[in-house]
Amino acid sequence: MEENNGKNWYVVHTYSGYEERTKSNLDHRIESMDVGDKIFQVVVPTEDEIEIKGGERRTVSRKTLPGYILIQMNLDEQSWYVVRNTPGVTGFVASGNRPIPLEEEEVEGMLNRMKSATPKVRLGFAEGENVRILDGPFAEFIGTVDEINLEKGKVRLMVSFFGRETPIDLDLSQVERI
Repeated sequence: MEENNGKNWYVVHTYSGYEERTKSNLDHRIESMDVGDKIFQVVVPTEDEIEIKGGERRTVSRKTLPGYILIQMNLDEQSWYVVRNTPGVTGFVASGNRPIPLEEEEVEGMLNRMKSATPKVRLGFAEGENVRILDGPFAEFIGTVDEINLEKGKVRLMVSFFGRETPIDLDLSQVERI
């Protein structure tokens, strides 16, 4: 394992839902206790997703490791004490009493996913589910999702007209889960 002059990434467990607050507390303690030369980065792993809900698209940031933050630091008694006694921190991910550093490849993968230019699309429905058409000539009709094309932002529904299933292609924002 590569040491990087003692700089390694560690996983720290926090209270779930308090990752950002814990990061803020830790950033403040790093500054006030003057350990910026030992603790370099504090990251809450997130990735952007496009959520389509009620026919509207919005970009939301989702935590990829809820209840955990990543810290790049030189591990010694002082840096361990600063992190361990920060409000919101419940402990390091460790083997026994010794925190385990992450592999560089693991960290790079997580950080690259965070920087990725194309957010994932998160739908409230999947193939085979029934959805309601929100607008257009078929508004208020119920159809079954036959195919989802995320690249084009389209969905194909099978809608029953006069007892016959008919395919209809719509924009993802034109349908919602029932």
